[in-house]
Amino acid sequence: MCESQVCSEEYEKELGEKIRKLKKLTKALHCNIRWDIIDIIGIEEVKTKEIRLKLLERGHDLSKPGFYYHLSELKNADVIEVSGYLEEGRGAPEKKWRLARKKIEIDLVNV
Repeated sequence: MCESQVCSEEYEKELGEKIRKLKKLTKALHCNIRWDIIDIIGIEEVKTKEIRLKLLERGHDLSKPGFYYHLSELKNADVIEVSGYLEEGRGAPEKKWRLARKKIEIDLVNV
């Protein structure tokens, strides 16, 4: 909260939302594995298995739950998104991923 009485409730609400978004992004991007996932996806659509194999090539030997945790953190922060599904044999279809955004901008002031 602002220390002065000048801050309006609307300003406080807007500031709180900016801080929540920044915290969400910071949490999602704090780890080099997640930056590698972003780099692997790049400007393409990439299947889940391909991401996991490329991470392994880069020295990240993750358990399946650990791998999916990193994907979900990036997805929850709106950094990556599911772009489609591939039906391959029996079982659940494989997800394809893409970047939800290529750039992150933060407005420090309202213009």
